[in-house]
Amino acid sequence: MGPGNLGFQIFDCDNHFYEAEDAFTRYMDPEFKKRGMQWAEVNGRKRLLVGGRINRFIPNATWDPVSKPGALDEYFRGRNPKGQGPRELFGELDRLADHPEYQNRDARLTLMDEQGMQGAIFLPTLGVGMEQALRADIPALVAAFRAFNRWMEEDWGFAYKERIFAAPYITLVDPDNAVSELQWALDHDARFIVMVGGPVVANGVGRSPADPVYDPFWSLVNETGVTVAYHGGDSTYSKYLTDWGESSETESFRQNPFRSLISADHHQDTFANLLAHGLFARFPNLRIASIETGSAWVFHLFEKLKKSFGQTPAAYPEDPRETFKRHVWVSPFYEDELGELRQILGADHVLMGSDYPHAEGLADPGSYVKDLKNFNYSDEDCRLVMRDNGIALSHRRPA
Repeated sequence: MGPGNLGFQIFDCDNHFYEAEDAFTRYMDPEFKKRGMQWAEVNGRKRLLVGGRINRFIPNATWDPVSKPGALDEYFRGRNPKGQGPRELFGELDRLADHPEYQNRDARLTLMDEQGMQGAIFLPTLGVGMEQALRADIPALVAAFRAFNRWMEEDWGFAYKERIFAAPYITLVDPDNAVSELQWALDHDARFIVMVGGPVVANGVGRSPADPVYDPFWSLVNETGVTVAYHGGDSTYSKYLTDWGESSETESFRQNPFRSLISADHHQDTFANLLAHGLFARFPNLRIASIETGSAWVFHLFEKLKKSFGQTPAAYPEDPRETFKRHVWVSPFYEDELGELRQILGADHVLMGSDYPHAEGLADPGSYVKDLKNFNYSDEDCRLVMRDNGIALSHRRPA
């Protein structure tokens, strides 16, 4: 079995668009225009200002030029024998004008046909790094993502032709807004929503995302069966780097070795927090997908859950590992330990995600099957991971 003869079309749980330059401004409330996102000429270069400051989460947020899909494949497999830096690793860049499929949904559908892709979850590239940049101004943050979601629905659609499932971004910093924004998304046929893990910090106060103050939001998720995708991105954990003498500002592809080794994992802690605070017991219909954060954290979390349950069984309604396996789907990096992940979760809770068209993803999404086969996934397992699991999540499962 290879990517060209799978015998079925794939469902990719980690596709991305490159945002239009007006993604955060087209529908921005004029009151917050200067407090949200703006473009400015800085030293002859067009730069994105967020909250009045140059934002470096994406060094070139105009996407022109843009990296080739899969340019960093070997690097993320841990192979860089020449010790090349980012510029050399990226190689020749592409003109954005040559790739309308990165910003146009109909052009993307044509490419998906060529890739043998039935459908995909479409996720932000810039958007997953903007919440923390506006955390000091909650009203502007809320207005910015309200505008962003309306741009996303217009340009991509939340269930376009039942193939492109763009995921609106929901922030919990304002609990009432989270409910109203989710309801708006549901009214526009959203099948997935996207969030970034970590505690919810608003006005200097941090809370668990499973705090009862957010129960109306989770209740609506539970009732309607929409799938929550926790995606990698800039989180509140970045501020802890300053204690190690590191910059707290996240900039893609500019990580030093310590950043790649540090064990503080906001994603692992998010799921630990949801389990420890009984979220799934209160809302038994929740389905949560972990996207673009790999799977190494799952092994660490399960070790801790086993010990915690052994020490304090009365704190949980059941073994929390069983709760996790019922409610959570994981999209591992293609370079991860895929065999052990299947043993822990079962193939029916593993999701294929190519990260296309990002440099750190796969140039050919269907080639993900090669890595599955390297870990002895059966043909039936491959179909589950490469297609059926994602399709099932794209259908709401109302309580």
